[in-house]
Amino acid sequence: MALPIPRPGLVVSYEYLWMDEADQGLEYGRKHRPCAVIVAITNDGGETETIVAPITHTRPTAPTEGIEIPAPIKTHLGLDDEPAWVIVNDLNQFIWPGFDLSPVPGGKPNQYAYGILPPKFFNQIKNRILAIDAKLKAVTSRD
Repeated sequence: MALPIPRPGLVVSYEYLWMDEADQGLEYGRKHRPCAVIVAITNDGGETETIVAPITHTRPTAPTEGIEIPAPIKTHLGLDDEPAWVIVNDLNQFIWPGFDLSPVPGGKPNQYAYGILPPKFFNQIKNRILAIDAKLKAVTSRD
């Protein structure tokens, strides 16, 4: 399977670098995790600029920093049964596909996407990100 076309709501396996890790001088994330594509636009150079939000089992410090993923959506994506959140105030920006994409653990070889978020849930994520825009933290391309 070829790399998927990035589009908002697509959940991919990505080596996520948290802002606090970047602030410590790290250039690579500690592990690959599911991440939701929030934005995927073609820039003037023809490259696809992509922004992803991480999915984690760690409860956000403040309720406004994340949105818990309902169990049916987790099942749809093939995620485990543990509670998980999409974090909305710590994002990564990179040029697609970048070197940080990886195959989905336990998936088929060369399967880089878990699936797509339902539009209603994706809109909740997008709206929360837009609401906190002034407090948003993002790590940009690390290549």
